Formats: sequence, structure tokens, C-alpha cells
Amino acid sequence: MAIRCLSTLWHLINIINFKLYLGKEMKIKYRFYTILTCLAFMSQTSVVTANNFGGPNAVKNTIDDDAGVENAAIEKNFTEAWSDWKAGLQKDHGFSIGIDYSAVTLSSTEEGASGDDNAASGMFRLYGSWDLVGRGTKNTGALVYKLEQRHSYTDVTVQDFGFDQGYVGLIEPPFSDQKGRWTNLYWRQRMNEGESTILAGFIDVTDYVNVYALASPWTGFMNFAFSTGSASMFTPNDATFGIAGGTMLGKNMFLIGSVANAYADSTDPFDGAGDFFSENEYFSSLELGWTRSQDRIYLDNMHVTLWHVDESLLAGTPGGWGVAFNYSRAFKDNQYMPFIRGGYADEAGTLLETSLSVGLGYNAVGGRDQLGLAFNWGKPNENSFGPGLNDQYVLEAYYRYQLSKEIALTPDLQFMKDPALNPTEDSLWVLGLRLRVAL
Repeated sequence: MAIRCLSTLWHLINIINFKLYLGKEMKIKYRFYTILTCLAFMSQTSVVTANNFGGPNAVKNTIDDDAGVENAAIEKNFTEAWSDWKAGLQKDHGFSIGIDYSAVTLSSTEEGASGDDNAASGMFRLYGSWDLVGRGTKNTGALVYKLEQRHSYTDVTVQDFGFDQGYVGLIEPPFSDQKGRWTNLYWRQRMNEGESTILAGFIDVTDYVNVYALASPWTGFMNFAFSTGSASMFTPNDATFGIAGGTMLGKNMFLIGSVANAYADSTDPFDGAGDFFSENEYFSSLELGWTRSQDRIYLDNMHVTLWHVDESLLAGTPGGWGVAFNYSRAFKDNQYMPFIRGGYADEAGTLLETSLSVGLGYNAVGGRDQLGLAFNWGKPNENSFGPGLNDQYVLEAYYRYQLSKEIALTPDLQFMKDPALNPTEDSLWVLGLRLRVAL
């Protein structure tokens, strides 16, 4: 079964390149037949559990990680009554809720193209899930949601600050000025006594594609070079309509695959949902990996991700494909977390054509705080920015200080060598500070 599912998913990715003369309607039907066939096989095999399916940005993982915070510098839990009420709501009604507010400020040693040398942005998020089917069992069906309000305190947003400095990349990607928007609104179905998981609806592909424990820009590294695809993967906007599933292929191997609308508007996802069926422009991914055991997939993860995106004349994005890889492990009671990641893109309008990142996470002070240190080499994508640009080098270090159970402060320092779009500067230093309050 696993081999047949692997073959089906591989065919799913390559179907775009195989120019069948079937017409758009037949092509869409064929894609859905392929997806449903694969998911049928998934339901008959051992699948990544819901607790581990996805990265640190997945809703349930975020809620679980926040609930597990211990040994904060200020031990008093200022929101104990709120936490108890949430726990009761989950127990009695199957409804979970999380709220957080994050703010980031960046300051550079050089003025950017706008004349500014700083940026500051903030974000409010409301997220959770509601078990509507099979509550109290392992085979639950849940509605998962995440809403956000993104705003900027400066003319140049934190998201745009990297390009304003002449750097091909995102110094802290999600902090924009998009105002109200969706990130998640999908159905999560568990089967096989909780061993199978399928997601369908408005999803965020960065929740499950090429993830590892330090990928979250809210709690881990800021720079996108140390996140999904190492900045060399096409990533659709959040709240894109699609379907995803994952499966264990025996004790150690796992498989994750997806198909989603490649071009979505997070501020109005319902208006673009029909594009999945009418425009025939998809982002497809297939990930094959190894982990020490299913319950360690979040921490011990070696995988290869293949992806493909369709061309869009309206969005002005060429089609293309690429590959990404990750090796990350956690040692000594998860205190040390070294990793090596990278990727390659053939066209596809990505930031980087080739990228390689190495780094280390260290959980300090009894696991209360976290130190991160990483280095990236990247070659800008000529298809996106033209030929002749210099390779870029980035070094990032952060220290996440858990002030209380609810509040984390993260000073961050990034050094950028040879910013490709700023030939007058050999190097840039960017100092950042991130605040997160999680309730």
C-alpha cells in the first residue's frame, strides 16, 4: 500500500508536466481521482499522529508548546484562571482556543532605499480547533481556524525591510501590513484510531512542508533562509485552498503530500476558492523522510521534499519545480538541536535558486530559554532578479528569554554579507527584538 501511495503522489507532482490532451475539466477530474486514491491508501496505513503532523506553526502544536512552558523567570502564572477555563472548554466541548500578540522591531547599520534604517510591525492572532465528530475518541473530526490582524508601526514593514536594505530575502517574513486576514480554516480528520490525518480546506503549506522544530518566525529563527525551503521554495499565500495528508511507511519512514491553489489572497480566501477548480494553477509537494520513531518526528527528522508550481500569467509567475532537504536531530533530552537544510529551484519565481543552511538550537536554563545560531549561503534566482547578482551570506543569532509563562522576549542579530541588490554595501548588520505574549 505504501509503495502504491508513494507512486501515486509522485505522479501527482509530475502530472502538470505531462501534457495530456484532455481539456481542463478532464485534467481537474484526473487530479482529484489521484488525490482521493492516495488518501484511500493513507487511511489503511500508519500515519503521522496529529500531535506531530506539521511544524511549530501548526495550530495544535502551537497550543501544546505554549501550554508546556515551564521554569519561566517569573514563576507566577498570571493567567491561571484563563488557562483553567480554556482547559474546561476543551474537555467539556472539544473547543480549544489560543490568543497571542507579537511585535518585531528591526534596526540596520545602513539606510535602505526608502531612507529608513528601522522597521516595526505587530500581529494579533486567534486560533484553535473544535472537535465536532468523534469527540472523546481517537478518530476525531475537527474544524481548525486561525485569524490574524497584521499591522505596521513604520512606513516600511518588517516583511519588506530586507528588500529595502537590498537583501534578496525576508528578514522576518510574516510581519506585514495586510490588516485582517485568514491563515487557516480547514477540516482535520483523524482515522485509524488516531493514526491517520487528512487536512482539507484553507491551509497554510508552511505548516507541513519542509518543517523542523526551529522554523517558526514567532519563536525560532527570524530569517526566512532558516525556514520553509530555505528561501528557495515557492510558497503559496496562507489560507490557500487545498488538501494534504501524511503517512508512516513502517516504523521510521514517513510520507507527506499535498495539492493546493498556488495563488491565493489571504485577506479574501473565499473569493479565490473557486480558482482551485477553475484556474488549474497548483502547488504540489511530496516529502519522504526518516525519523527515529513516530513520536519523535517533530524533533528527529531527515527528509527530502519535491515540489512543483504551475505558471500563472495573471500573477506573473513562471512555473517551476525544486527540491529541499532537511536533517535535524535533538540530543541530550532535547537540549541540543543541530540541523542542516537546503534547496534548489528551477525557475518558479523563488527568492533563491540554491540555498544551504546549517545551525544549532540550544535549550538553556533547564529548557526555559533557547539560543539559536545559524549560517546560510544563497544564490539569488536569476529568473526572478536577473543575472549577475552576487551570492549572499547570512549569519543569525537569537536568544529567546522566557520572562513568564505568557511572555517571551527574543533579541536577534543578523549579519548579511554581499546583499545582492545593494552593490554599494559589502555587509549589513540588523539588530532585532521580538516580543510575544501568548494567552
